[in-house]
Amino acid sequence: MSEERPILRTARLRFVMWDEEDGPLVQRLHSTLATTRYLAGSAPWSLEKAEERLRGWFEEQARDGTTKYKLVGEDGRFIGRAGISRFRGEQFELGYSLIEEAWGKGLATEAATALAGWFFERGFAPCFIAFTHPENIASQRVLRKIGMRERAPILIDGVLGTAFEMTAGKA
Repeated sequence: MSEERPILRTARLRFVMWDEEDGPLVQRLHSTLATTRYLAGSAPWSLEKAEERLRGWFEEQARDGTTKYKLVGEDGRFIGRAGISRFRGEQFELGYSLIEEAWGKGLATEAATALAGWFFERGFAPCFIAFTHPENIASQRVLRKIGMRERAPILIDGVLGTAFEMTAGKA
């Protein structure tokens, strides 16, 4: 089982590769308006969409050596997803999403900080980006807290998002 071989660990989190039968976990993560309001489409995910995204994460991992990983707590409980993967085939992009019960506990900051260090230690690229919906103030706070710098806005699915960048040596 993938949880036995963490890709990355923090004090409270383990980043592990997904299992093929994790589609229902991904769907549960994105099953409410609260957890999808800032994502493309702004609607809860179907199981089909969750399984499609899961297949994409397997492909990214095989191709690039990095993707959005399953996040589990120290007790093995599912927390969400977080990782760095290619965006539009060019730049690498940091992304994360946590179950609602995990919000407000510093876990997004812990995950993003660990991923930034891991990404640069392994030399994937000299920089990566992240972006948020303009109203997602909590996520913008996380990105600033880990040292990302705001850059020109980015248009994604017709929404002008707030974009950030981090360069090696700044993590």
